[in-house]
Amino acid sequence: QVQLVESGGGLVQAGGSLRLSCIASGRTFSTYRMGWFRQTPGKEREFVAAASWSGGTRYVADSVKGRFTISRDNVKNTVYLQMNNLKPEDTAVYYCALGYSRSYERSADYDYWGQGTQVTVSS
Repeated sequence: QVQLVESGGGLVQAGGSLRLSCIASGRTFSTYRMGWFRQTPGKEREFVAAASWSGGTRYVADSVKGRFTISRDNVKNTVYLQMNNLKPEDTAVYYCALGYSRSYERSADYDYWGQGTQVTVSS
């Protein structure tokens, strides 16, 4: 069993930055893909970013490309999402996820999820 715990969300003004963290525990961390998704009320969960087990391969959604960066530290069992130049449309609950699939953009590609952390960007 895997447990994922996110932190780092909060309220920030447009143009500001936040760094989300997600700590994994319970099984070997380094061999699995880690991802970040976000969700707003009434909408499906949206892919934001993903990193391969080594962190050498990273994917970022077009909507956040150039502003968000994903990274991971397998020694600390932690994945990060650095969010810069935040916009009001980035407001959402952000979830980290761990999966075994080679695919990375669908929620179904992930097996474990954190509880989510709220990010609110004011205009």
